[in-house]
Amino acid sequence: MKTRKAILSGTWYPDAPAACETQIRDFLAQGLCEPASDNRRVGGIVPHAGWYFSGAIACGVIHCLQDGTAPNTIVVFGMHMGPGQPNIIMAEGAWETPFGPIAIDADFAADLTARFPFAVETAERHSRDNTIEVQLPFIKYFFPNTAIVPIGVPPDGASLAIGRAVAEIARSRNLKVKVLGSTDLTHYGPNYGFQPQGPGRAAVDWVRFENDRRVIEAMLAMDAQAVIRESLDQHNACCGGAAATAIEAGRALGSDGAESIAYATSYEKHPGDSFVGYVGILF
Repeated sequence: MKTRKAILSGTWYPDAPAACETQIRDFLAQGLCEPASDNRRVGGIVPHAGWYFSGAIACGVIHCLQDGTAPNTIVVFGMHMGPGQPNIIMAEGAWETPFGPIAIDADFAADLTARFPFAVETAERHSRDNTIEVQLPFIKYFFPNTAIVPIGVPPDGASLAIGRAVAEIARSRNLKVKVLGSTDLTHYGPNYGFQPQGPGRAAVDWVRFENDRRVIEAMLAMDAQAVIRESLDQHNACCGGAAATAIEAGRALGSDGAESIAYATSYEKHPGDSFVGYVGILF
């Protein structure tokens, strides 16, 4: 089985298993949430900056998807994509993590590629992407025998059909499946060419209490179309297609509600005129 090499280990997150586990245990000590035993959580939204900035939130979400029985497959929607870009999938092989390779569910991926057009990545030929890779050590740690299907989808209403198909395939194959949507929120400041409120603390408050809040409310309402609109109109989600499609899949898998476990910005870790918002949501 060919394995895709990790490109961010040792920089965005630790590259040694012991160091990774120590960091995960430190994240868990923050107590953002606890796993439920009633099998009601089918997915969530996770941020994807380096672990220093947003790892505790992503770790909390993935940890809290545990419910006593590990899923067969976790479908991870991510990738920085704009309207009109093609769907992307890694359809077979494995992806390297510090805890060992995590397998791709090739049968599940084949069902999706039979229904929808995808640009297919391989272990040797793929785009450089952080949005999915930074989640994989958490998935491998908490779900060591679970496979993944890594997917990129654009912020377009057509992407939502892929989310619904994930639930249909899970039912047809009698699989337990969970879904993740990987997105950061507002990228504010001169580094990102987006500074409508100028510099300073007032800009941080605007991002936290207004701009990010708009898309978070859409996520909590599990309104996938609204998430896409917000991300395009207000620049408050960098991977709006991924978040929206995960939400659509979550609804199709039976979720009827969402909750936020944490919100933060990079400003708290590194104050400056450029900063990014992060949220962790379970549904």
